[in-house]
Amino acid sequence: MNDLSLLARRLRTLAPSCGPVRLIAVDGHAGSGKSTFAARLAAALGDAPVLHLDDVATHESFFTWVDRLREQVLVPLERGERARYAPYDWTARSFGAPRDLEPAPVVLIEGVGAGRRALRPHLARLLWMDLPAARSWERGRRRDGPALSEFWDGWTAAEAEHFSADPSRPHADTLVRQLPVGYELLEGPGTASGTNHSVTERERVAPSY
Repeated sequence: MNDLSLLARRLRTLAPSCGPVRLIAVDGHAGSGKSTFAARLAAALGDAPVLHLDDVATHESFFTWVDRLREQVLVPLERGERARYAPYDWTARSFGAPRDLEPAPVVLIEGVGAGRRALRPHLARLLWMDLPAARSWERGRRRDGPALSEFWDGWTAAEAEHFSADPSRPHADTLVRQLPVGYELLEGPGTASGTNHSVTERERVAPSY
């Protein structure tokens, strides 16, 4: 059985949140492991579509992409239609050929700011990668190397400003903590306020390699 199959089954039972779609956000600091976790969860969901916010943000617009995301992705999904968006090429510094995003029963949206205020009304569940900012950024810098040091300086400042004004973690349904082997899933702070959907109980999941 896949390590995240239980979580995947629970997500499938949620009420649709964006038209016919159960839109699941995977948020957290840059370098916290969002992409890896989202890929594993997507596989557990039978290759669910994943929208990476790195494809929506740009060098000039780290966090001011909400209108573009709404127009290109959320509005079509709410109508039960295929979304179509142009991914940003961080090397060429331009938008590439458009990609399709099908209105599947479950769609994942991962990236810094996936659980922001403007998106939460469209989410069926908000998952937060629970790794502190300093440790996440250290991992990210180590991963990308010294060539991107200047970029990381600008990014971390912008990310800190974003989460200061529009934090996601307090609204998370589930906290995801990476263990030496696998993940630990904990009830998130968003459930205490009654504003979000019920979450899983404390559980540990092992990785599938």
